[in-house]
Amino acid sequence: MRSRFQKGLDELKERLLEMGGMAEAAIELAVDSYRKRDGRLAQQVFERETMINESERSIDELAVDLLAMQQPMATDLRFVLAVLKINSDLERVGDLAVNIAQRSLDLAQEEEVEVPVDITRMSAAVSTMVRRALESFLSAKAEVAQAVLEMDSIVDRMKDEAFVNLVAQMRQNPEQVRQYLDVLLITRSLERIADHATNIAEDVIFWVSGADVRHNARFSQEPDSDAPRRE
Repeated sequence: MRSRFQKGLDELKERLLEMGGMAEAAIELAVDSYRKRDGRLAQQVFERETMINESERSIDELAVDLLAMQQPMATDLRFVLAVLKINSDLERVGDLAVNIAQRSLDLAQEEEVEVPVDITRMSAAVSTMVRRALESFLSAKAEVAQAVLEMDSIVDRMKDEAFVNLVAQMRQNPEQVRQYLDVLLITRSLERIADHATNIAEDVIFWVSGADVRHNARFSQEPDSDAPRRE
């Protein structure tokens, strides 16, 4: 029974990482659809979302089955609970990538305007947060997850600067408000993706160390005696 349970945990981890890869790809495609004004790339984001949604359901079912199969304790229980929460965050990342793609489609139909926001730079920071959050899950390293938390303020500042600059452009160019509003919504979606990356990192810290670091708390560097071994 224990061997079967461990195989289930391994499968759960593998499936979640696959879903994370799909979410990362969706972000990249969505931002590319904005930069290149390419509706075909936006359509690929919509297709990815369907795959992400299907993955979310299968992961939830597997996690519940594992909980029913055996009553896990300590680290195993924290792992399954973390997977359930990370699964939900990745599904939301897929939704936000769709939001970016939809705004990109709108922009492609409008006159192109000069945008005082570096979407490429902001999206690179956000993608790095998502990638490192998933790396922390793969390696079970809380210190990698902590580094993700510390990046969140950088993306927040980018979003705030974008808001100020875009509102100024709306006032100066009222005939182009729609375009600037679409870009503003893209920056908001990127900032929300960063928030979900932060959530993932917090859940990894909870799994590995047992520490609840939500609401700006920090985890202790003292290892949990029941923490998973790190390779």
